[in-house]
Amino acid sequence: MGTQTPPSRKAAVTARSGSERNAIERDPARVVAFSDAVIAIAITLLVLEIHPPEDTRHLLHGLGELWPSYVSYVITFMLIGQIWANHHVMFDHIRHADRLVLFLNTLLLMDIAFLPFAAGVLADAFRDGQGERTAVVLHGITFEVAAALFNVIWWHAKRHHRLLAHTLDAAGVRAIGRRFLLALAWIGTGTLLGALLPVLGVAVIAAFIVFYWLPISGELGSTTPKPTPRSEPDSAGQSPHQDRPRSDQ
Repeated sequence: MGTQTPPSRKAAVTARSGSERNAIERDPARVVAFSDAVIAIAITLLVLEIHPPEDTRHLLHGLGELWPSYVSYVITFMLIGQIWANHHVMFDHIRHADRLVLFLNTLLLMDIAFLPFAAGVLADAFRDGQGERTAVVLHGITFEVAAALFNVIWWHAKRHHRLLAHTLDAAGVRAIGRRFLLALAWIGTGTLLGALLPVLGVAVIAAFIVFYWLPISGELGSTTPKPTPRSEPDSAGQSPHQDRPRSDQ
């Protein structure tokens, strides 16, 4: 005949399991802060790819010949700015950063840190008149990788609403997802066109800047949590869909 667990021990086990569930709630604030720092450094390093003319006797002419560097600087700066803005849009609604989110976000930051190099290659190719196709493809692929990582992070976070806060409704989740998918398609198209006609590829990617700064419908969500479906309470007396307090509170 089996022995029964004393009520006091059962309560202790329940409390311990509840605290373990709470411990896995990782506030993404540090992820956002670290990402902001990396993005700020990358966007600042862009200007270092613009080298002053060596011939100061014809300074005006020399400055004019740097036009590819100026174009590359503006396009890349604005695109990194969009990455920063949409990174905030995404993490405004991610309530918990699990290991996979941390890993994918690290890959995203590694890609962003590579962008000043890609921008420098693009400027040098157009200034020298050689290798433009390769330079546009390199520049486009670097942004395409960032767009792909945005989509993977958002897809992972929205599965069953497991990592998302309940302040964003289903329509908002879909709207953000559509915008991220559009980025993947748009930049991919510009990259492919750049392999054929470099100037056209750059123009398509640059046109993306104007559209992508437009607000996303429902991106701000609501300050009032959305109701979640009722379900049977667990052993700790809480519904599995109920937000649990974070460990840092």
